[in-house]
Amino acid sequence: MIRVGIIGATGYGGRELLRLLLPHPGVEIVAAVSTSAVGQRVDSQLPAFRSLTDLVFTAFDPQALAASCDVVFIGVPGKESMAPVKALREAGVRVIDIGADFRLQDTDLFKQYYKETHTAPELLAESVYGYVPGWRDKLPDAQLVAVPGCYPISIITPLRPLLSAPLDDAPVVINSVSGVSGAGRTPSAALHFPEMNENFKAYKVGVHQHIPEIEQALENKLMVQYTPHITSMTRGIHSTIVLRPTEPFDPAAYYDAYADEPFIRVLGEGVLPEVQYVRGTNFVDFGWVRDERTGNLIIASAIDNLVGGTAGMAVQCLNLMFGLDETTGLMNGAFAP
Repeated sequence: MIRVGIIGATGYGGRELLRLLLPHPGVEIVAAVSTSAVGQRVDSQLPAFRSLTDLVFTAFDPQALAASCDVVFIGVPGKESMAPVKALREAGVRVIDIGADFRLQDTDLFKQYYKETHTAPELLAESVYGYVPGWRDKLPDAQLVAVPGCYPISIITPLRPLLSAPLDDAPVVINSVSGVSGAGRTPSAALHFPEMNENFKAYKVGVHQHIPEIEQALENKLMVQYTPHITSMTRGIHSTIVLRPTEPFDPAAYYDAYADEPFIRVLGEGVLPEVQYVRGTNFVDFGWVRDERTGNLIIASAIDNLVGGTAGMAVQCLNLMFGLDETTGLMNGAFAP
């Protein structure tokens, strides 16, 4: 059994890790770390897990975690995982970070978009980007995995196979819509129910921190004009991507690269995805339309931001790191209705 610890288990990402890992046949969760609930039972703070675990929240102790765990997941807000990741790596334990701090290899871009100097740049050389379809061969030996952001997963999945396609040099126009859970569990006035209910808005236009991550994952071959939106659904992401081909081409031929990917569902031309069909799953669904009038190729994708965009991809990485079938614990259909 793989002995697992989870830091930040009370957050939305950490809770999804608990939900996926408690029934996982190859895993034993031996530690749940929280700064706000030390000494309290996990199921007293997270009643959804009543009768499923006797775990008690503990304080962060890197040496104790290294002694008891084979791998530690970290699910804390952006800019807050640098210190615990460094301490855990110094203690000699493998780490899977579902936050943003070790995704970007360029510390100047990190400072520009996250407004903070990276405090553990020496670890970036060993950080493996945890997007399984692109970095699968590097995960078995990885000591530090940086799971991609949820928005980027919905975008780079349909775009990476098209990097060699005949595309115009103009920026790729991307509009993504997320449920409110993508902002995390910490309350804020902007996400207060009366502010978000029956609402839809764009934010961080042109400056969102996922812009350099998306371009890095696309090998900096495409520039993106990226605009995120938030709406009053709980979970899910829908992204619409507009590309300008320089000549007609069949996207299906490029997407043959995904024929053996267990969690990528290529819907095909004229079949567009819906969030309801991926909710609670590790799947990425996408399809496309060729607009004969404008000449544009329009791709739409859908994921669950908390599973396919966070915890599910993290568990897929875990499976590969420890020699398990990568689908273990993840082959679930969508929540319906």
